Amino acid sequence: MTLEQLRIFVAVAQRQHMTEAAKTLGLTQSAASAAIAALEEHYDTKLFHRIGRGIALTEEGRRFLDEARAVLARAEAAEQVLSEMTGLKHGLLRVQASQTVAGYWLPRYLVDFRAAYPGVRLELTVGNTEQAAAAVHDGAADLGFVEGKVNDPRLAVREIARDRLMLVVGARHPWAGRRHISPEDILTTPWILREKGSGTRAMFERALADFGIDPSMLNILIELPSNEAVRSAVIAGEAATVLSASVLVAGLESDLLCAPSLALPERAFYVVTHKERHVSRAAAALLKIIHPPPAASPTSKRG
Repeated sequence: MTLEQLRIFVAVAQRQHMTEAAKTLGLTQSAASAAIAALEEHYDTKLFHRIGRGIALTEEGRRFLDEARAVLARAEAAEQVLSEMTGLKHGLLRVQASQTVAGYWLPRYLVDFRAAYPGVRLELTVGNTEQAAAAVHDGAADLGFVEGKVNDPRLAVREIARDRLMLVVGARHPWAGRRHISPEDILTTPWILREKGSGTRAMFERALADFGIDPSMLNILIELPSNEAVRSAVIAGEAATVLSASVLVAGLESDLLCAPSLALPERAFYVVTHKERHVSRAAAALLKIIHPPPAASPTSKRG
């Protein structure tokens, strides 16, 4: 079994398509098929069902996929350690971020990182807070950037920025003309919210608890897995939502959204690292770009 065979297997498993996987890897379809066939023949195990012109993982294939990904992650980590010895001229930095962070706060720092270290390959995966923390826990990401709480004793969590939540409604909502609403109003309107597991949702539910409101009492019309989907649904309907202020700028400036005041707490953005894993030089370089060390104060000269 070779790392190349594992890469091909994972690519095919992710896409459920031999030809697309081969193109992604820069291989011919026959070379990818031969690599899979060699694995199956050597271990006398079928990894894929051949269904007409399509393929699907067998139960053995699904079990093997987790192990193959873990081996590739360790191989990439080993390659990264060696690459760092060349002064960040090469290497890989894997970042996973929750949606609000990835879409509205982190990109400017990634652009600066790429400009400073063009030889380092940068991979960004977007999920919610739980998924980002799990990726760091499993070694699939070097750094996680999240806006929700992380309760994992193996992870180190450090505040890195501040954010503000805002309540907004569409122009047709009864609250659109109001300057303020009170906590007592919250249960009088339908809501469109991010999915459970997102930092935005968790922070709003903690705010509700501070108001003495059980989140299960909300009239939730729909849960959606992205900030943009929630924002668009609120603009189109007569429900309320709570999102990061940075997500809402365009909608507020165009008067598609209205923001009656509600006393919502500020929240933090956090960087997540693994306590037992080496923080790579590439990861440290990105963190230095985000939070540069304070400039040394000039020493006074004696006369």
